[in-house]
Amino acid sequence: PSSPCPWPGPHPGLGPRSTPCHKSQPRPRLKSGFQLPPALLLLLLFSVLGPGAGGLFLTDYSTCSPRKLSPFRSFASTELFHFHVPEDTFLAVWNLIIFKEQGGTFGDHCPDQSVTVYFRSGAPPVINPLHTHFPGDTAVPGVFSLTLSWTLPNRTSGIFNVSSPLPGDWFLAAHLPQAHGHISVKGLQDECQYLLQPQLIVRRLLDVAVLVPGRPSEQTLSPHNRSALYKVFVPSFTYRVSAQLACVGGRGVSACPLSLRLRPKAPPLHNSSSVSCGGASGCQLELALPPWGHWVYVRVETSSRGPGRTIRFQLCVRLQECPQPGLLRALVPGAAMNMPQSLGNQPLPPEPPSLGTPAEGPGTTSPPEHCWPVRPTLRNELDTFSVHFYIFFGPSVALPPERPAVFAMRLLPVLDSGGVLSLELQLNASSVRQENVTVFGCLTHEVPLSLGDAAVTCSKESLAGFLLSVSATTRVARLRIPFPQTGTWFLALRSLCGVGPRFVRCRNATAEVRMRTFLSPCVDDCGPYGQCKLLRTHNYLYAACECKAGWRGWGCTDSADALTYGFQLLSTLLLCLSNLMFLPPVVLAIRSRYVLEAAVYTFTMFFSTVCGCVCILSLGACEWWWVTVCISTTFSKGLGMYVPSLCLLQTETAVLPNLSCIEKGRFCKAHWRK
Repeated sequence: PSSPCPWPGPHPGLGPRSTPCHKSQPRPRLKSGFQLPPALLLLLLFSVLGPGAGGLFLTDYSTCSPRKLSPFRSFASTELFHFHVPEDTFLAVWNLIIFKEQGGTFGDHCPDQSVTVYFRSGAPPVINPLHTHFPGDTAVPGVFSLTLSWTLPNRTSGIFNVSSPLPGDWFLAAHLPQAHGHISVKGLQDECQYLLQPQLIVRRLLDVAVLVPGRPSEQTLSPHNRSALYKVFVPSFTYRVSAQLACVGGRGVSACPLSLRLRPKAPPLHNSSSVSCGGASGCQLELALPPWGHWVYVRVETSSRGPGRTIRFQLCVRLQECPQPGLLRALVPGAAMNMPQSLGNQPLPPEPPSLGTPAEGPGTTSPPEHCWPVRPTLRNELDTFSVHFYIFFGPSVALPPERPAVFAMRLLPVLDSGGVLSLELQLNASSVRQENVTVFGCLTHEVPLSLGDAAVTCSKESLAGFLLSVSATTRVARLRIPFPQTGTWFLALRSLCGVGPRFVRCRNATAEVRMRTFLSPCVDDCGPYGQCKLLRTHNYLYAACECKAGWRGWGCTDSADALTYGFQLLSTLLLCLSNLMFLPPVVLAIRSRYVLEAAVYTFTMFFSTVCGCVCILSLGACEWWWVTVCISTTFSKGLGMYVPSLCLLQTETAVLPNLSCIEKGRFCKAHWRK
């Protein structure tokens, strides 16, 4: 397949009662012949999607082919589905269809097994259904999960809806419960298969008005519309978005019965930041540290009852950006090609002002604490999920006491979300011998968060990041993020003096920190008790660990059910000693001067022993190349069957069987002696 989940053409509809038209999209047919009726799709759209916002909207429908689910052993045994949610989507519904198959027909007699489905935006979900331990210094992002039970003997379905979902890539992971270790012989009866086919139905608006920053616009809200949606684009180096609303022509207590809601990336929800204008003539709402390069949505809405009249209001959105001298400082000529996309063609500004220095120009104030130079990093791609980020002029960073250092690292969309983002900080203790210096690092996504003079946290309002710290007692700090979200990641480093929980700005201490940031397929290459595997679902690549010898966990570091080394060694020795049963036939064949038979038995015994060693992969001495062992073992087994067959057909006088000998009941001497 050339695309993860093909999207049909959009189907426009006007108003809340519009019906989708899927003429260009064939009805989905399941593997066993079940066809979803169109009436069910229409019923699903009307009952689940419900009425949309006023105005023109689109209803898009996409589906993935059914896939067989497997019992969970590791993330490599899960089925991963990839969807894309467009911008301006106010409702997304996943219809999950699960059915059984046995021998090409519906598996009515198959046992019921619950199916667990996980959802995550931006990257594949990091799941842990067995409640194993993650490796140290590993951050685990949150996911949505849904467990489906069976409502019919051979099929069931479930619905997972998200109001105002984040745009971009969405990933679904599904699996069956962990197997109990039952051993069965294949081929005696048809195997029960459990298949999942997810379908996505999205409804998105078409007439979202775009606001121009700093330019007031007069709008109206009719009586039959309770809300109006707007959006404004946030460029890089914007640290605050403020929306101002003022009603026009209203008087009395209910002069402005409106409220404001703000949310980045997607339309606001009921729990988004809001302010009610109440009886005042206007109101204002601010959003600090909005994500760069995304839309911020503004919703103007009335109360539940509504005023029953047309309301005229004036809406103005202002963006507070960092002053030009504090934007960026190129470290080397031509470094602009490594900067973020929105900064690639900007002129190089002069030296940024120090902390507290007011910016030049009339009516300007000192730059806020979030306006610091962002240094670009050099991206070096070595292999699949093997990317290193280098800073200019060496891996060490000198941190002056008066300002932080901010670095930007960009992960490519879709391509880099299937690996592990690792960060390592190492403090050079010789550079801070005089004072008790602690270097804090704050890693955030899509917008930098600079640490203050006394701040030791890495969160502010709706923005939360990952905090690291190194000092003279703890010189090394590590952080690993499996399946990171794509986009630009920012790392802010700040040196503070003192002992926690209170820190102050250092006076003359310049700390030197060695920074190492890279993208790898698995956590520590799955360690000595695991194997990192590169997996693919359609055109999406991701990596996961497969553990051995009873080890479990995301990085094969959970030893709760691990086999001891002595037990593994004893199992290997017993398995190898069992092949000594080949020795008596070898001795008898040599004494009877049957060299070919002795060679075949010896050949089979040797590779059977090697194959037994390979089965215990935790013993490094027995780790042979899989391809060589498998080919040699198969060849020895085939040779062991082919040589006796030739002996059975062997005759005394000719290559072809002598019919007279067969009629008299005489066989070849070699076979008779055996």
